[in-house]
Amino acid sequence: MKVLVAGGGIGGLSLALSLHAAGLDSVEVFEASAEIEEVGVGINVLPHAVRELTELGLAEGLAAVGLATGEFAMFSKHGQRIWAEPRGVAAGYRWPQYSIHRGRLLRLLHQAFLEKFGPERLHTGCRVVDFSQDATSVSVRLAGGGTAEGHVLVGADGVHSGVRTQLYPDEGAPLWNGITMWRAVARTKPFLSGATMAIVGYFGKRAVLYPITTPADDGSALINIVLEAKLAEGRPMPRQDWNHTVEADEVRALFGSMRFEWIDVGRLIELAEHWWQYPMVDRDPLPRWSFGRVTLLGDAAHPMYPVGANGASQAILDGRVLARALALQPTIESALHAYETERAPATAAVVLANRQVGAEQCMELAELRAPDGFERVEDVFEPGELENLSVDYKRKAGFDPTTLNERASLTVVRE
Repeated sequence: MKVLVAGGGIGGLSLALSLHAAGLDSVEVFEASAEIEEVGVGINVLPHAVRELTELGLAEGLAAVGLATGEFAMFSKHGQRIWAEPRGVAAGYRWPQYSIHRGRLLRLLHQAFLEKFGPERLHTGCRVVDFSQDATSVSVRLAGGGTAEGHVLVGADGVHSGVRTQLYPDEGAPLWNGITMWRAVARTKPFLSGATMAIVGYFGKRAVLYPITTPADDGSALINIVLEAKLAEGRPMPRQDWNHTVEADEVRALFGSMRFEWIDVGRLIELAEHWWQYPMVDRDPLPRWSFGRVTLLGDAAHPMYPVGANGASQAILDGRVLARALALQPTIESALHAYETERAPATAAVVLANRQVGAEQCMELAELRAPDGFERVEDVFEPGELENLSVDYKRKAGFDPTTLNERASLTVVRE
C-alpha cells in the first residue's frame, strides 16, 4: 500500500512516522513550502499527544527541545487569579505536557522522518493542486508540473487545504470570529512557577503567555506571547498568511498597558523582535472526511480556535488512529471509515467546545459576573464550578487523565 500525504507539517509528518511504525513504509509526502523551516512561535503538546510521540520513540527528543509545562493558570483582566491547576505528570498523567517552539517540534519530526524514510520521500516545493481516483488508485497533480500515484491520499495541507477544497468546492473561506491574534517570542526570565502557562483577560481581549525553553545560564527563557483582541465586526478579515509580520505599534496600543505584579506584558512587547498577525478562524465540522481513497487530517479536517492548546495534539492523534486503521483493516475503504468514525465526532466536539472557550470559560464568567474585579474568587463562582469546567473540557478533548492512562495503546503489534 502506497500512501500519499499532502502536507509536511506536524500532522503530515506525524502520520508518516505512525505509518512506518505500523509497518507501512511506502509513503510519499508533498510539502508546498520550499523547505522544512524552523519558523513560528510556541505551541503546547498535551499529554494525549505526548503519549503518541513517546510511543513513536520521540520522548527524549521532546524533552530536549521543549519545556515540561507544570501549571495552567487563568487570570481576570485585572490580573486576579481565577483558577490554576497542575499539568502533565504533576496532574496525574503518565506523560508530560510540553510547551515547545513549533519549529523545533517540526524539526524533531523532520529528522525522525529522514531517519526512517530518507530525504527522497519528502518532496518540498510540491503543492498538491488536485487529485483523481479510480477503484484501485489515486493520482495527484503537483504545482509546477508532475504527478504522483498511490493507493491512498491524505490531505494534511492545513486550514486552506486544496484537498478539502476539491471535496467541498462550495465551502468558501474559513470562518472568522472577529478576533485578531498577534504572536511573538521574547527572551526574559520566566514568571510564576517558571513553567506556568498563563492566560489573562477574556475572549475579547486577552494574553496567553508561557515559556517554551528551559532557562539559560542567565535565568532567561524564550517566552511565547499570544495577544488577542476582538476588533470591529465591520473590518475586513486580516490577512490569512501565517507568515504575515507587522510592526509592534498596533500591539503596543492595544496591550501596552497590561501590567501586573507577576508579569509586564508591555515590556514583553518591547522585547519581542518580530510580530506575526493573523485572524482566529475555524470551520464548521464536516459531514464526512473520506471519499473513496481520499481523506483529511489535522487542520484540513477540523481547524479549530487555538483554545485549550489542542490543534497540533489533535493532528498527532489523527495520524496515529489513521495509521492503525490502515494497518489493521481489511480494505482501504474500511480503514478510512474506521478512522473517520473514531476521529470525526471527537474532533467536532473539540471544535464546538473551543467556540465556547473550553475550560477557559471561567474567564468569561469572571468578566460577566465581576467586571470590576473581586476580592475572593469564591464570591464569583459556586463551589466546584471551576473544577467542573476544567474536567468537562478534558473529557471532551480526550485528555482526561484516568481515561488516557488506562486506554489501550494505538501501537500496532503484529503476530
